[in-house]
Amino acid sequence: MNLVYVAAGLLVVLLLALQALKYFDNRNAEGTWQRLAGLAESSPQSFTPEMVENLPDPVRRYFLFTINLGTPLRTVAEIKMSGEIGLGSKEKPNYMPMEARQILVPPYGLVRRANAGSGFMKMAGSDGYMKDRAWTRFWLFHTLPIVRAGGTPDYIRASLGRVVAEAVAWAPAALLPQNGVVWQAVAKNRAKAIIEHNGIRQELEITVAEDGMSLSMVIPRWSNANPEKKWRLQPFGGTLSEFKTFDGFNIATRLEGGNYFGTDDYFPFYRAKVENISFQ
Repeated sequence: MNLVYVAAGLLVVLLLALQALKYFDNRNAEGTWQRLAGLAESSPQSFTPEMVENLPDPVRRYFLFTINLGTPLRTVAEIKMSGEIGLGSKEKPNYMPMEARQILVPPYGLVRRANAGSGFMKMAGSDGYMKDRAWTRFWLFHTLPIVRAGGTPDYIRASLGRVVAEAVAWAPAALLPQNGVVWQAVAKNRAKAIIEHNGIRQELEITVAEDGMSLSMVIPRWSNANPEKKWRLQPFGGTLSEFKTFDGFNIATRLEGGNYFGTDDYFPFYRAKVENISFQ
């Protein structure tokens, strides 16, 4: 009988410890969200064509399509989305439903709070990045920690790459040259940007249509998503479609992305549909 009491006591202690860990996870995500939201400018400049007149032609067309004349150049985006996440392989994606809220403030960071899966694979958690912190933490049934990653320079570098890539779709004002972004033409409908932040240099390439609509983006991302599980640069990107106007920005409401974009190994493990986006 004593052993039963001891086992029960240990179980209670374990459950309490897990709930405390979950509390600190939530507190970290919410605190980072609020710090990113605090970066919003109270009186940003408004967009004019003169701001991009000296840029390479595909870049100029991208901004003229994406940002309407007179739009306040806000760079803090809050996004509500749904979609799918694939936890499998290209051959067997094993897509599961996903709903998420995200704050995106390029290049300073992001926080995504998501629910994914169904049935016995119902998960909830967050991933994020700001300054010297980056993480991915998810819980099964809000009780058992199943994913806990981050906290290393490699993870921080990889997270900055994601922030820059998503800026093309959801926070285009952050990519204006006034924010220190250097643009170069690559081809008639392609251009490359160079962003330096937090001591890290990140490149980005976009492909645009004749009217300036962004069709895709790709970055050389620092990643260990490879068979060898080694950190290295490899292509990461995706396609953009179904544009709608939010607060003066023409935003892609469909984004599909994944590792090895542009190669035979590409697997779009992330498929998001924007339900609403607001700029703070």
